Amino acid sequence: MQAVDYTTLVAVVTELQRDWVPARLEQVYQYDKQTLCLALRTLEKREWLWLSWHPQAARLHLGDRPPRDPDTFTFSDQLRHLIKGSALLGIALIQPWERVVDFQFGDRPGEPPQWHLYVEIMGKHSNVILANADQQIVTTAQQISGDRSAVRPVQTGQPYEFPPALTKTAPNLTESPERWQERIALLPKPLKKQILENYRGVSPMLLAGMIQAAQLNPEQNTDSLTPNNWQSLFQQWQRWLTCLEQRQFCFTAQGDQYQVIPWGTNEPPCLPLQQSLNTYYQSRLNQQNFQQLHHQLQQKVTGLLDKLGQKAKLFKNRLTESTEAEQYRQWGDLMMTYLHEWQPGLREIALTDFVSGALVKIPLQPDKNAVQNAQAFYKQHQKLKRASQIVQPLLAEVEGEIHYLEQIEASLGQIASYQEAIDLEALQEIQGELIQGGYLKTNREPSAKKEVSKPHIYSTPGGAELWIGRNNQQNDHLTFRVANDYDLWFHSQEIPGSHVLLRLEPGTVPDAAELQWAADFAAYYSRASQSEQVPIVYTKPKNVYKPKGTKPGMCIYKQETILWGQPQRAKQAIAQLKTATATKENLDRSQK
Repeated sequence: MQAVDYTTLVAVVTELQRDWVPARLEQVYQYDKQTLCLALRTLEKREWLWLSWHPQAARLHLGDRPPRDPDTFTFSDQLRHLIKGSALLGIALIQPWERVVDFQFGDRPGEPPQWHLYVEIMGKHSNVILANADQQIVTTAQQISGDRSAVRPVQTGQPYEFPPALTKTAPNLTESPERWQERIALLPKPLKKQILENYRGVSPMLLAGMIQAAQLNPEQNTDSLTPNNWQSLFQQWQRWLTCLEQRQFCFTAQGDQYQVIPWGTNEPPCLPLQQSLNTYYQSRLNQQNFQQLHHQLQQKVTGLLDKLGQKAKLFKNRLTESTEAEQYRQWGDLMMTYLHEWQPGLREIALTDFVSGALVKIPLQPDKNAVQNAQAFYKQHQKLKRASQIVQPLLAEVEGEIHYLEQIEASLGQIASYQEAIDLEALQEIQGELIQGGYLKTNREPSAKKEVSKPHIYSTPGGAELWIGRNNQQNDHLTFRVANDYDLWFHSQEIPGSHVLLRLEPGTVPDAAELQWAADFAAYYSRASQSEQVPIVYTKPKNVYKPKGTKPGMCIYKQETILWGQPQRAKQAIAQLKTATATKENLDRSQK
């Protein structure tokens, strides 16, 4: 994830100074442990300013409205008490080449600021600090004690001190090319490394764009550069400093990287700075959160299935043993019938079976007489019989739980990688379901109930729509709330998988190709997606029932018809749809 550098920070601050000073601070909301949202209002508009001290994604920019979940953080509560309703009087970088922004708040424009909200964008050392007019720290996002940092502790009640001054040379537009070249070429090291070590305010991504614009290799040694190379690179260096001085920026993005300096004439068109930064970091953080959460849920579900599998195996063994109950009763009957054949000290006796007439060998306990051995057999018979009655419902319960968790596992398999924000939402719904079911523990307070995230939606060859649940919550929502009398419901037969709805217009009768299309997709979005063929049932939604007390996603059905779905055909169709969508988006972007 690309870090916000000094150049990007200047670009953001320039826009905020132009559009949001003065403004009124209407609300303070803490999104998570490392992100704060401030609602700003002017006479014309209202937006949310996001401030983050995340170690990999420290940033500030305008962004989306945060969710309405309860805010239980102490830091935001203190800010609401102290500066909510204040006027934003000014936004300024504390000094050149420092990534610290001073948001100044007071009663009204034209008066001296009473509060300073310092936002320090410095990687893992990032922080947000509120100081009063006397520069005394009142509250801070992160308390930095003397044990953690002997150089610069940050604690309430202490004076606010600027970060230690950087020792590198500050770039200067008036610096001569000879002096500039002399600093960089002092040692025969890679060009990019030498610039980073000698000048402040530059970042790896900034240098990558600069060196590429000069048509050089960032890894080539400084002693290999020709005079023309040095001249070309110095021109790009001056271009950067000129853009900073004149506050001329252009946000462009390519893949996982972005720039705010227009390096060449062939650069893509400029994008809205604030919105683009918000999209970039939300997408990268969503992807990071998705990977962590998916790994956590996958491990949890796999561990639970392993434990339940062992429990089911134990119960099955108990049931197998209970089938021997009748044998113990038979031995007891034979012993009581042939008491006269028993002799003291016998360890085994062969007696004739009543029905077959065959000899039955019966193990005996030599320290017991015939009646005592028979009583022991009857007692074992009753014990095993009771065990069968107790174990059978326990085994059914465990097998039901295994089937439910296999459904969760299938849902996790269907959203194995992050593509868009809805993937993270679907994963969070699975997490909430596991928490509600008692499979996961959490210290978080339950959030406000949200709408169910959107399912997969595909267009069929006949022009209808195919809706596919991403998780159990969506499955229940589709089947029991969305489906109407004209739809058809599809599901893999006795195999965990998604609920699939073929949405039809009133009076429409799907042909065989349409039904097969839906069956192929139902097979692909099932636990048997790697098979060549998967049995798929379909019926009217009114024939699908959810027994009382069953877990999410579980249901029973009747009056079903069976088709054989081929998941590989659905996989190919999805790939073609994605390619067509990407081609259309690229075409639209080029036309713009």
